[in-house]
Amino acid sequence: MAEETVIPRSFRLLEELEKGEKGFGDGLCSYGLDDSAGDIVNMEHWVGTIFGPGHSVHENRIYSLKIFCGEHYPQQRPKVWFSTQIVMNGVDPKTGAVNHEAIAVLRDWKPSYTLMTLLKGLRAEMGSHANKKLPQPAEGSMFENQTRVAQ
Repeated sequence: MAEETVIPRSFRLLEELEKGEKGFGDGLCSYGLDDSAGDIVNMEHWVGTIFGPGHSVHENRIYSLKIFCGEHYPQQRPKVWFSTQIVMNGVDPKTGAVNHEAIAVLRDWKPSYTLMTLLKGLRAEMGSHANKKLPQPAEGSMFENQTRVAQ
């Protein structure tokens, strides 16, 4: 049985950064390093953007997220918070923190998944039957007092 090659974390994140900067994907989700985090060398703090799925209350809305890739990423799932307020199953209504057990892409995380996989998975959850009609806060509302946890 062949062993799976493990790419070093830094190489993997550099590859993801390059794809994020080049706009890899369908344009409905994007991501990049969080320049406001200070320490970009470790590539831990990222930001993401999701354009709300059509035929849902999220249509024509833009959602901002914070993503933390710890030292064991991608073997361990990233931690995610919505910065833009959203009412969605699996998202803490006070902090925007995403519950990894409630969101399929995080619950079933595999090392082959990428930040784009994560954002597309969250977008799919937004458009799911359980979430697509939930009443939403005013467009552009942001979660307050989000603190970056030193995971």
